[in-house]
Amino acid sequence: MAARKKVTVIGGGMTGGAIAQRMVEKGIADVVIQDDPQFAQTLHHGKALDMAQSASWLGFETKITATDGWDETAGSDVIVCTAGAPRKPGMSREELLNGNADIVRAKVTAAAKASPNAVIIIFANPMDAMCHVALQASGFPRERIIGQGGALDTARFRAFLQLETGVSVRDIHAYVLGGHTDTTMVPIVSQARIGGLPLASLLSQEKIDAIVARTMRGGAEIGELMKVSSAYYAPSAATVEMAEAILLDQNRLIPSAVLCKGEYGIQDIVCGVMCELGAGGIKRTFETPVSDDERAKIKAAADATKSLIALLK
Repeated sequence: MAARKKVTVIGGGMTGGAIAQRMVEKGIADVVIQDDPQFAQTLHHGKALDMAQSASWLGFETKITATDGWDETAGSDVIVCTAGAPRKPGMSREELLNGNADIVRAKVTAAAKASPNAVIIIFANPMDAMCHVALQASGFPRERIIGQGGALDTARFRAFLQLETGVSVRDIHAYVLGGHTDTTMVPIVSQARIGGLPLASLLSQEKIDAIVARTMRGGAEIGELMKVSSAYYAPSAATVEMAEAILLDQNRLIPSAVLCKGEYGIQDIVCGVMCELGAGGIKRTFETPVSDDERAKIKAAADATKSLIALLK
């Protein structure tokens, strides 16, 4: 019998815990939560044990464990890096830059050494810049360092469209490309469809503009409401969808951040584009047809990330 797949979740906070829970309940991979006892103490061990005790009622056979080191993570197929300080209310993702870069650099270096064939999904913020840190720290090709921002922002865009139209979210096809910040993400209105219908046939331009604006502040809005933490339910769902696509070689088309090689005229900067996710990470990238204005905004998102990279120490 083939060995079961393995997923390592770096960071056992609210997001890391939610990702681990969703992943182990899928029943397709064993899960290891890795964290530093200097900061997490024994929280990740407690979460893993708590999840393991739910198996008898939920019926999953996959294993969930926790570790302070890296030996238990060896041979992971997918690694999700959530390590880093969360964004606090009123804080921009950019403010987290160098503190989180130090954390991501150390974690990814160790993780890549233990699992040299893994695909790494970057969750830490500012996500686009942290992908550059991870690429350098791991030495992995661009196909195996993937930023998850587009998947989450897409989920928010679709949720707000569902709330406004009342149509099943399963019939809403809309995507967010560009960067993963309040100012650089690009909800692609020109290609958004609800049951095949363009948005303008169902919503006024004023309502469309309001939904776009709310999507761009999706994370900030939740942070303001939760006060003591940032979002983790939708982020974990989006991340697990990506991991599942890779583990099961599903060839899913999911907006993801990747080191661009000419997409939308962007060269060697991480930016969110449409990606085909399957075994080995990103199999192909696609240039979704966009309006001239949307194309300019996607390019501006890459330029903003380039400016952030210049600030990395």
